[in-house]
Amino acid sequence: MGELLANRLKERRAELGLTQAELAERVGVTRKTVNTVENRVFTPSTLLALKLAEALDVTVEHLFWIDE
Repeated sequence: MGELLANRLKERRAELGLTQAELAERVGVTRKTVNTVENRVFTPSTLLALKLAEALDVTVEHLFWIDE
């Protein structure tokens, strides 16, 4: 299975004028964690995905999708 979790985290964060550090603080993780999720190096837990979506005021389905 060559599926990856794609995201529009960087785009939405930029729309809101947030830095990686600011978003990280909002959800209780490090800036590096936000960076690795944005760059598809790290797949977030369900809890983190939900927190990111809430912090960015979008649904989790809008923020993340499976890229086949």
